[in-house]
Amino acid sequence: MTQSHENAYAAAGVSIEAGDKAVELMKGWVEKARRPEMIGGIGGFAGLFDASALKAYERPLLASSADGVGTKVAIAQALDKHDTIGFDLVGMLVDDLVVCGAEPLFLTDYIATGRVVPERIAAIVKGIAEACVAAGCALIGGETAEHPGLLGPDEYDVAGSTTGVVEASKLLGPGLVRPGDAVIAMEASGLHSNGYSLVRHVLLADAGQGGAQWELDRHVDELGRTLGEELLEPTRIYAKACLALADETATHAMSHITGGGLAANLARVMPEELSASIDRSTWTPQPIFDVVRRVGDVAQADLEQTLNCGVGMVSLTDPADADKAIEVLAGFGIRAWVAGTVTAGDGSVELVGQHPGW
Repeated sequence: MTQSHENAYAAAGVSIEAGDKAVELMKGWVEKARRPEMIGGIGGFAGLFDASALKAYERPLLASSADGVGTKVAIAQALDKHDTIGFDLVGMLVDDLVVCGAEPLFLTDYIATGRVVPERIAAIVKGIAEACVAAGCALIGGETAEHPGLLGPDEYDVAGSTTGVVEASKLLGPGLVRPGDAVIAMEASGLHSNGYSLVRHVLLADAGQGGAQWELDRHVDELGRTLGEELLEPTRIYAKACLALADETATHAMSHITGGGLAANLARVMPEELSASIDRSTWTPQPIFDVVRRVGDVAQADLEQTLNCGVGMVSLTDPADADKAIEVLAGFGIRAWVAGTVTAGDGSVELVGQHPGW
């Protein structure tokens, strides 16, 4: 007797039934992450978004961003906790988008796994949906792919893309930056989703030679919780706060501080004829950064080229609006401060001074 196609597929490691169950479990979360422009629900071949609202723009510019969360997924898998990693994904996407002043409209996700465990997939999508609500964008569609033989049964990776819109006359960027602009630093929630290869190598027992041989369930006094809890702290979403900042202040450019660190990412929005100086003494990074520095004996330059060191987003704002900018951000629960200034120069960003206690 010939096996049915589905049974043969299951024998190869792919379960259509598990995929269908995952879709059913995630439906409720996807429904929470809607905008009025979203047409239909999940299950179609493509997500639909009513673009007629763009008619209100004089010259709408569409912005797009694609990203993942890197090796932070290894922490989620090791702890078998999957309802925050999706939050990280959205943060990495929309916080890249908003730096040009674009409002995120919708997002699609892609989850590749060695074996579909419906509850695990639904937990990932739960985090994505909750973050979409925080960012004000719709979760318009996605894909879950089962890849037995390529990924282990409990391994997965997540990626996504997002699309937003900005009025051309309100586009932010290097061309608007002026000498004297204040560098407004916005506090990070922690490591966010960059540099985890370094962090895991330095701190974790399973990361090979050179690590501190710590376990994820180790309670770390400086952190006030376990190492695993700290490493899974979700990426902060700045989207709504930054849109308000752009609307209510004379903000000229913004930079999302991701891989490469503070100086390299801020340099991406600096015009060639200007430079920025940032004073480390204006903030103390969260304890996790000092733990990585001390335990791994990581040079400060290496740390700053890899991690955000406590600053997740930066704006370059007219100094007359600096106090107002800090007030606007505080209204969204984001601590911010003036960390430096823009001067004549060569497009470079310099960090000076030292963090208190370092």
